[in-house]
Amino acid sequence: MSVLFCNNNSMSAITSVPSGVGGGSMNLISTQTASSSSTVSFTSGIDSTYKEYIFKFYDIHPATDNTYLTFQADTGTNTNYNQTITSSFFKSLHNESGGTSALSYDTSSDLAQSTSFQHLSRNVGNDNDQSIAGTLHIFDPSNTTFVKHFIATTNVYTSDDYSIASFVAGYFNTTTALTRFQFKMESGNIDSGIIKLYGIS
Repeated sequence: MSVLFCNNNSMSAITSVPSGVGGGSMNLISTQTASSSSTVSFTSGIDSTYKEYIFKFYDIHPATDNTYLTFQADTGTNTNYNQTITSSFFKSLHNESGGTSALSYDTSSDLAQSTSFQHLSRNVGNDNDQSIAGTLHIFDPSNTTFVKHFIATTNVYTSDDYSIASFVAGYFNTTTALTRFQFKMESGNIDSGIIKLYGIS
């Protein structure tokens, strides 16, 4: 087995990857910054270029206390955001005092052949220092043979000082290509926050 060396001595000065180095990379497609936004929609850049797309959420802060981050998808140029979803949802939690912890399935946040918006998080507080962070993976949205799977992990800081990690997985029950995704709070606006879309090569 040979050892591969970078072309430069300093990691910060690397200008090319040595031949033989494999693995995928995250390619930034677009960034959206919410500011008192009722919705954040990604309507371009989702096509057959990549087999996997990742959305990353940075400090999503709601205008309304005790609400949830949600998402849906649509096809072509449609803007109804009402594709059929079946999903599962479980969470782990722990509070600041250390007095309460739990791991449980959440039947109020899963969907069964529903066109509703899917919860991506549990309820987040709207204090100045409270927000949501996390990641959503969409697999092969342009495939016209299979349903479209997704997996998400988020963490919230709640109004009653809990850390709640949510684990969501499911599928869009359609063989039509998904081309656009929308995010919104279950109630009220997204006061602030950043969502980035990456393609995985």
